[in-house]
Amino acid sequence: MITALKRLAEVAQLNPRGFDSEIDNDSLVSFVPMKAVEEESGRLDARQTKRWGEVRKGYTPFQDGDVVFAKITPCMENGKYALASGLHGGRAAGSTEFHVFRPKPELNPKYLLWFLFSPEVRREAKRSMRGAAGQLRVPPIFFQDLDIPVPPLDYQEQIVAEIEKQFTRLDAGVALLKRVQTALKRYRATVLKAACEGRLVPTEAELARQENRTYETGEQLLQRILKDRREKWNAKGRYKEPKTLDRTDLPALPAGWTYCPMELLAEIVDPQPSHRTPAEVPDGVPYIGIGDARVDGNIDVLNARKVGRKVFEEHQQRYQLRDGDFIVGKIGTVGKAVRLKQPFDYALSANVVLIQPSPMSTRHGFLQILIESPETQRQFSKGSRATTQAAFGIQKFRQLPTALPPLMEQTRIVAEVERRLSVVEEFQKAVSECLQRSAQLRQAILQQAFSGRLAITNGAGNL
Repeated sequence: MITALKRLAEVAQLNPRGFDSEIDNDSLVSFVPMKAVEEESGRLDARQTKRWGEVRKGYTPFQDGDVVFAKITPCMENGKYALASGLHGGRAAGSTEFHVFRPKPELNPKYLLWFLFSPEVRREAKRSMRGAAGQLRVPPIFFQDLDIPVPPLDYQEQIVAEIEKQFTRLDAGVALLKRVQTALKRYRATVLKAACEGRLVPTEAELARQENRTYETGEQLLQRILKDRREKWNAKGRYKEPKTLDRTDLPALPAGWTYCPMELLAEIVDPQPSHRTPAEVPDGVPYIGIGDARVDGNIDVLNARKVGRKVFEEHQQRYQLRDGDFIVGKIGTVGKAVRLKQPFDYALSANVVLIQPSPMSTRHGFLQILIESPETQRQFSKGSRATTQAAFGIQKFRQLPTALPPLMEQTRIVAEVERRLSVVEEFQKAVSECLQRSAQLRQAILQQAFSGRLAITNGAGNL
């Protein structure tokens, strides 16, 4: 088989100005913003429509059979490329961050789509990106000079069929793995819910009754915390008792438990009250946020944003990190908790709150269990103000209603939660590794397809 190597500009029109035929301003067309293009699948959602007169200016036109390619970071790296099909009236207007390719008769549109997905094209496209940080784009010149192997159309169709057959098998496995991920997530939530409702281990009240003994209740523990707080008060101004909690919307607690504001159980610190993001520097100190947490629970300090040493020193003056501390997202990803681990050689983002549990009132790990429980997450959702993104203020953290069981019961709860969730984490890790391998296999299939090494199993032989 003879395969010609051609420049992409020879076999496809790049960013055509309009449609093959004119339409009037009242005609409906599909409207395709960036979010309507799926990652890695090659599909887009064309159900939303607008009148052509509303979108003919300020948007990118394309039609059925065109291929759209996200040119801006991180959408380009995330694989937001798609074949336009099923468009209303065969036409669409979409994001200005799309490059559009209109294949000529000698080029199969799906063949072009999968070529753009191939690892070498994606790697070189990333290298070609230009612009300011966060606004990097693939320039049109990259595609004008890009070489594409162009075999005869019948071979293109066979290659597409083989790619999609193998991808269908892969997708079935990925779908199963994602169902497992969902089931593990639900089980984790079930464990945390039971733990924070007194149903995971025998309560201290039950054990004391069976053993005919007394015990310190959560309410008694709370009074001891308050007494210690009064005696050690050394802040400015006169001591004030904590505000009374509104328990109207709170679920009932087991015998021996009580509610209290979180500020009585932990020191709650706003790492950067000004909320100004420090300037990024090439060789600095990691600036840690919720997004830097890995699936295994560790923090990815290597790929985190870096800030100057002065920022780190200022943060050290505000807090001293210790074992058991964790951060919680207060802007954007509100309520997600991440345990901090040594060495503490990083500063904390302005988008998190630092929680430093008190050993007098909570056992190691218990407060994070409460934070991650469905009930506390409901409180976060209820109290998050919605502007451009969700936010939960520092004062709301301090007043967050928190369940307080007896200390001995906390110890048993933490041990049982850690035992069960350690199994969940092992499964999650295995599933994540399988998903990574499936992504690598997709790339390997495409690499073989466009280097002439993909085995065609439909009777045509090997290309």
